Amino acid sequence: MLTNLQALDQQFIWHPFTPLLTSPAPLPIVRGEGCYLYTADGRKIIDAISSWWVNLHGHSHPHIAAAIALQAHTLDHVIFAGFTHQPAIKLAQRLLEILPTNQNKVFFSDNGSTATEVALKMALQFFYNQNQRKTKIIAFEGAYHGDTFGAMSVGERSPFNAPFQPLLFEVAFIPLPTTTNWTAVCAEFQQLIATQEVAAFIFEPLVQGASGMRMYEGNLLDQLIGLAQKQGVICIADEVMTGFGRTGKLFASDYLTNKPDVICLSKGITGGFLPLGVTTCTQAIFAAYQDKDLMKTFFHGHSYTANPIVCAAANANLDLLLQPSCLDSIQRIAKQHEVFAKTIGNLSAVRSIRNLGVILAIELETNQETSYINEARSTIYDYFLEKNILLRPLGNVLYVLPPYCITNEELQTIYQAIQVFLMGSKYN
Repeated sequence: MLTNLQALDQQFIWHPFTPLLTSPAPLPIVRGEGCYLYTADGRKIIDAISSWWVNLHGHSHPHIAAAIALQAHTLDHVIFAGFTHQPAIKLAQRLLEILPTNQNKVFFSDNGSTATEVALKMALQFFYNQNQRKTKIIAFEGAYHGDTFGAMSVGERSPFNAPFQPLLFEVAFIPLPTTTNWTAVCAEFQQLIATQEVAAFIFEPLVQGASGMRMYEGNLLDQLIGLAQKQGVICIADEVMTGFGRTGKLFASDYLTNKPDVICLSKGITGGFLPLGVTTCTQAIFAAYQDKDLMKTFFHGHSYTANPIVCAAANANLDLLLQPSCLDSIQRIAKQHEVFAKTIGNLSAVRSIRNLGVILAIELETNQETSYINEARSTIYDYFLEKNILLRPLGNVLYVLPPYCITNEELQTIYQAIQVFLMGSKYN
């Protein structure tokens, strides 16, 4: 069965982020339960990265599965222009109850990239509707906000988007702030926003995911947001990865005093079952579109906007996420990460180690700079997959970001494998 599935896959399917001639055949998965994935040939693999950061409560969780089945027998889909339904209304209301209190409206889309696209268009048209020429955008170096064109434009210029760079719109990139470079970064930021040409400042709060789980201090971001908002710049928090408990709080924005004007959500929003994107905004932004002039309408939408089945999954996910036992598990995992980080922090193979909430990132000491295409990636991935642990490194950055259902014993299995690797690897 394994060989047959792989052969059929290679005949018909083009996989994401996959070199076509040098990658091994993909591994067929036939079942998921808890933090485990089961292969066609009987292997049991720990999903230590929540399948690209989307799975919160474990695979095939019965509560979310039941909610999807019930909704599928009630209402599968309806156009969301001119119609509405209870699952979407309930989800919007519940999200606004747990998001920063300045958030007032919810716009649905399909995934993280589209949530970003909506946010950027929402911010730009906000000024257009008021006859203000503010079209520039500020982002951080090392940013990743998705793979659609707007999202690529506000992301780091890299080999990933090299074929399209002549087509990407211009963005002012500033360094990720640190205590060392803060004076220079703050000065550059103030100079940019003082022009009154900047429409938006977009950022991944506290953690830049795809660029290697790079972490930075919330108080520095807080100051930048405060400066931007005083100049009328719309601040967009891309919480696609950091949302729903990953940083130890429900949202990374909860660490901030100055709250973003727009928030992008996806990944964990349905507990890893179905794709959904959400962009929320303040009442002030929404008000710029409340006009009898038809041309001030926000002309954006998707065929499956606010799909009832997806919304039902997201509501069931929130049922689980907001239980005290789940919030306790997030803190438990965070503490386990802290202990393990101290255990391996002095190993010569470790260039640096950082952790926040359920995110643990270990940067390996290699001859190359830290990047997604660092040669260490294949070695790390293959090593752990052979030991039935799914760890998909970001170049030379090995990270653990597990579902909240993972036990301490299962975490220890991952930690022990990592420690053995670090102590015996060529990087040591």
